[in-house]
Amino acid sequence: MTTRHLVDPELLPLVDAFPLMDLSPETLPALRARTAAIAAAQMLPDLAVSVRDVLIPSGETGRQVRCLLVAPAVLSDKAPAILHFHGGGHILGLPEMNRAQLMQWADALACLVLSVDYRLAPECPFPGPMNDAYAALRWLHETAAELGIDAARIAVSGESAGGAMAACLCLMARDRGEFAIAFQHLEMPRLDDRLPDPPNPVTGEFVWRTENSRFCRDVYLAGSVSPYGSAARAADLAGLPPAYLMVGSLDLFVDECLAYAGRLIRAGVPVELIVYPGCFHGFRLARDATVSRRASDDNLRALGKALRR
Repeated sequence: MTTRHLVDPELLPLVDAFPLMDLSPETLPALRARTAAIAAAQMLPDLAVSVRDVLIPSGETGRQVRCLLVAPAVLSDKAPAILHFHGGGHILGLPEMNRAQLMQWADALACLVLSVDYRLAPECPFPGPMNDAYAALRWLHETAAELGIDAARIAVSGESAGGAMAACLCLMARDRGEFAIAFQHLEMPRLDDRLPDPPNPVTGEFVWRTENSRFCRDVYLAGSVSPYGSAARAADLAGLPPAYLMVGSLDLFVDECLAYAGRLIRAGVPVELIVYPGCFHGFRLARDATVSRRASDDNLRALGKALRR
């Protein structure tokens, strides 16, 4: 059975153009090179923002974590900040993939954005990437005065695997009690390592399929069931920062997003959840589609509201 008839018509050209991905250790080098080339070729907005690399301490002797630091030309004192994690199934990707979006956020929200070039699996499985995420959160807090940001207004954000990391980082920060997070902005996040059984018959046909997710979860988690690797494994969600979740109705992750949002609500965490009808994982790659523009506007609205608090 195909779910093509359920797809938003404006997204069908993306369905037809997107190649099937065969994920394996052997195909990763070429896929990573292609991802980097696409990121380098993207058109960037003409905005008064600066973009530069920074190297932050990893907490391990002799190793640093590269991040992309994006800031408005003029950053007001005590500005808010967004700590961002790119997608890519924990096996692909780099901050430059989202450079245009992060520039728009920095400009429109008058905030600083730090996107983390965290280590990737299978070379570095969990908990390595989450250690990089926590190091970035620590650095933002410890250098807040130097950066000119308000440590009480640091949001975390990510899409897909990056959304998984943002959600897990909120759990880590809550449990360790060292560094606060004001808001979690989760775009189509992978929240649960347990694939639906039985599978949802209308999800996961396009772009990001079950076999892709299974491979990525296996190489990233390597058997771990820690809530810091899969947020849905956490026994208690109380005390987490307010959350925004968005996902498509045809996305492989829609069921786990709905379940997690429900658990957050029951735990007393303020939640906004948007399910975009007719949309599959990664639908915003169709940048000019009406629903993609709406999702971009929803992102800005949710982040702006949260960072003004």
